[in-house]
Amino acid sequence: MRQADRQLFSFARRIDRLRAAGVDLSPFEDPKVSGIAGTSLSAVFSYQVARQLFARYPRRLAIDWENYERPEKLGPVLRRFLPLVEEDWPVEAHVPYRDWIDAAVREAPELGWLLDRIAALPVTARDRADLYESLDLLLVWQIGNVPTSRSRLRLPVRKPYYHREPLLRRADVSLERELAGPPLPLTRLSRAEAQKILVIILDTSAMRYRELYGFTHPDLARVFRADAGRGVQIFFFGVPPEWRLPLRAYHAGMYFKNGVPLGYVEVLSLFERAEVGFNLYYTFREGESAWLYARLLRLFRQVLGVTCFSVDPYQIGLENDEALDSGAFWFYRKLGFRPLDAEVAQLARREEQRMLRKPGYRSSRHTLEKLARSYILFESCGCTPGAWDRFRVRNLALAVQRAKVADEPNSLRQLLRLIPDLDPDDLDAIVRAKQGPDEARYLRLMQRHARFRSAVLQLGS
Repeated sequence: MRQADRQLFSFARRIDRLRAAGVDLSPFEDPKVSGIAGTSLSAVFSYQVARQLFARYPRRLAIDWENYERPEKLGPVLRRFLPLVEEDWPVEAHVPYRDWIDAAVREAPELGWLLDRIAALPVTARDRADLYESLDLLLVWQIGNVPTSRSRLRLPVRKPYYHREPLLRRADVSLERELAGPPLPLTRLSRAEAQKILVIILDTSAMRYRELYGFTHPDLARVFRADAGRGVQIFFFGVPPEWRLPLRAYHAGMYFKNGVPLGYVEVLSLFERAEVGFNLYYTFREGESAWLYARLLRLFRQVLGVTCFSVDPYQIGLENDEALDSGAFWFYRKLGFRPLDAEVAQLARREEQRMLRKPGYRSSRHTLEKLARSYILFESCGCTPGAWDRFRVRNLALAVQRAKVADEPNSLRQLLRLIPDLDPDDLDAIVRAKQGPDEARYLRLMQRHARFRSAVLQLGS
């Protein structure tokens, strides 16, 4: 471990030598390797992420003017704080937007000036984010030798976990057995501890061109650590009330092994059903991924009370080359997930028969694309089989939208008012819990309300 760290901590110097020799460093921007100490990358970041990165790295983050291909988008934004740009932008072709910014900025960094001007606008936080993100602004990040680079990032570990036996295989893992296991040890982080880990999570994700809604808008007041065993720690959290989704509860997390980040998870829950987005970074996909996934489901069953786990077609390959290349469908299928589409289920059974007849048989890419057309579902013990098969949250949201409950801006209250014969006290308790300290209580209250659950299933199916 010490030898590996000595090598990794030397990468910034090695990159500097390549740069001095005139070597093309663009291959280091590939998502499979991006974030190596000493390298740089260009990306479009959300408003919140851009602000946080610039606050920490003001001399390393800048507008990538050389590669920015949508300068015309600057006009409608600049007019809000540079009124005279309207003499130019609406009527002239090839407006020199950078000259306008330079005339206003003088000595401050251009990106910092733009972020400050947007932050000062008398609009809501969501409107500020929408305004900045309408620019599709390309930023260049000179990563340097920062501690959060891919080469150097480590959480402090008192006692490393050493594998003294072969890694656990997928065949060694049972989701039912795992979900029935005892609760994982949980610790709520102090505000200072939470701030440190959220900085690490944001940087780790941004360096790999990844942004999760929860990483962008984390609830600093409620960040938890779960000790999963085998050297793995899971840090997870929700979002604060002002950034919550209208109907589903939202949680996200990142997991580390021996202090090194392995990947991330996103969970969107309604009643006992949870949509789970699971990702392992490329480096670790030959590790104990099935065991880790099972531990994550066990954690969220423990914390949120969810028992039915759904995976979106994108996660298994729909318009997702990465998932197709990794054979994601079979990862989930062999853990017990089933396709909800009848044709896809039949195709999966045929492929399984071929696998039995021909050891070593692998599904073609074309077949994997067909298999990725369906949601897949895992129902643990205690979950009503088939109850959620036809449910889609979009169907539910569209039903609420079509109803247009008069004089009711709250989407959850709109939904509740569509359902007759509900106790008003129950309605208020659920609505208050949605905006309460933790959405876990919101889920638990709904899970106890059979009438509400039945009506929501019907509307969403």
